[in-house]
Amino acid sequence: MFALIRKWGEFVKFSHTVFALPFALAAMAVAARENRGWPGWRTFALILAAMVCARTCAMSFNRIVDRKFDKENPRTATRHLPAGQISLGSAWLLWGLSAAGLIAASYFLNPICFYLSPVAILVVCFYSLTKRFTDYTHVYLGVALALAPIGGWLAVDGTSVSIQDVAGMLVLALAVVFWLVGFDIIYALQDYEFDRTHGLRSLVVAWGPKNALSAAFLAHMLMWGLLFLFGLLLRFRVAYLVGLFVILISLLLEHWLARRRSLNWINNAFFRLNALISVVFLVVTVAEVVFRGGFRVR
Repeated sequence: MFALIRKWGEFVKFSHTVFALPFALAAMAVAARENRGWPGWRTFALILAAMVCARTCAMSFNRIVDRKFDKENPRTATRHLPAGQISLGSAWLLWGLSAAGLIAASYFLNPICFYLSPVAILVVCFYSLTKRFTDYTHVYLGVALALAPIGGWLAVDGTSVSIQDVAGMLVLALAVVFWLVGFDIIYALQDYEFDRTHGLRSLVVAWGPKNALSAAFLAHMLMWGLLFLFGLLLRFRVAYLVGLFVILISLLLEHWLARRRSLNWINNAFFRLNALISVVFLVVTVAEVVFRGGFRVR
């Protein structure tokens, strides 16, 4: 049983949930700040279920539509579908169940989440097709992940969001877009030669690795600036500033590794540092909400 669970978890890269989930939970905490960041067990559990289902749906679809390219790429040839460890029918079943799970969780959250759930499924799945026709595939992935904080916020507030809430929600979503653009460009460096020779498109292929890395650095600096603006809108103080400093150091280190180290280091830069960024953002945001700005410089 544990081996089966592990296989399916690896199939959808369940560990990578750590990228989107903290931003959804941070948005949830901000939306529930009148109750010190806690929306109640029911809402919390439904947000978790919706997030897991959304990501499982997106990754299942990605593995399905990319299976032929994955089989030809030496880096991905051992993935479950091209290696025959999981059948195509089982993958489609997982996709359908996770999509249905997202819709069901949204139904029990509130009407606006339910009505928007099919749109969310379309957006998170559509990304997997974009590398076939646009160089800006990273932007589409960013938009897909940016649905996480928007969904977390709407799950708590529904349609009763204020103008200030909408502004904060959009700034945070845009920060996530630029964050994804930056680290997805770095990740795409691994497949530069394969993508270029097989007609798959990305900014790395279009601009070359050096120029694409410069664009990734700019995207990450814009992301950091938007997170700073988010803190200003919410009137966060010292804890949040400490978190922003840690995030900045992590971003700089990620780009140093991408430029100075071999491609074998990219997975470390990609996973560990970006996981740290999302978790740090969650921790300091929750701290500010729970203590209601109690962290002050005196």
